[in-house]
Amino acid sequence: MTGTAPAVIAVGECMLELAPAADGWRLGHAGDTFNTALHLAREGIPVGYLSALGTDPFSAGMRAAWRAEGIDDSLVLSDAARLPGLYAIRTDEHGERTFYYWRDRSAVRNLFRLDGIEEALARAAQAELLYLSGITLSIFEAEDRTRLLALAAAVRRNGGMVAFDPNYRPAGWPDAATARDSMREFSTEIDIVLATFEDERTLWSDVDAGASAARWHTWGVREVVIKLGATGAMASVGGISVHESAERVAHVVDTTGAGDSFNAAYLALRRGGADIATAARAGNRLAAQVIQVSGAILPRPAQTPLPTRTTP
Repeated sequence: MTGTAPAVIAVGECMLELAPAADGWRLGHAGDTFNTALHLAREGIPVGYLSALGTDPFSAGMRAAWRAEGIDDSLVLSDAARLPGLYAIRTDEHGERTFYYWRDRSAVRNLFRLDGIEEALARAAQAELLYLSGITLSIFEAEDRTRLLALAAAVRRNGGMVAFDPNYRPAGWPDAATARDSMREFSTEIDIVLATFEDERTLWSDVDAGASAARWHTWGVREVVIKLGATGAMASVGGISVHESAERVAHVVDTTGAGDSFNAAYLALRRGGADIATAARAGNRLAAQVIQVSGAILPRPAQTPLPTRTTP
């Protein structure tokens, strides 16, 4: 494991994914921060993933697929005693999904005890942008979350930025209080929050998106995006707030990965110098594409380029 880090480092877990198909189930792989990393890589942005997998054939297949998409897997550590996590998706007639997880002993949960972790963290600290989520926090014990907080602080000391999607999933946490405490603590090292209002309301009892944004700003986060599903997204930075309506979609197939793809487009456009309104529109556009297919990741022919290409 040598060399400099890619411009963007995402941290988290990519799992095997069982998604509904015409003849039963389709096996793929996805995970919230990974989905965002993949869409960023498709825009030509150098992206690496900090995570762990097993040494089994499924893990090898995932690595090969990531490399084919242009994702740097040199920060993905190996645990010969563990396997990747697995989840299945069931969708209703409106495209809303329910997840079923098998991940309690997945390889990434042992990440901070694997050989190579210190070098991986040192390289990740050189990233231009570190990206992680509430799900990332939830898969680790408290002492490991402290290591993540230290990584975020190191990135910022080195002149980089930290983007965070709270992505609250109650099943991943011991209780809501632990989730609230962890996210509040992590807020001290966040530059951009990309939240979903439904999650914010569930965890914090926020009355509206404005209340969610105000809370994150009060905690010191400079730039806040609140995703609003079918009504679009609001974004605020430096006292300026905008609302961008969602793209019209005739038939929603599956909402899995919509927020993750929004995040990728938003971050790509902001990295390229776009203002928050333009970035939010790009996020809405990519999310609209994703919800018209099954699963969290667009097949390559289905994805259209973002309106502004960025340079590595």
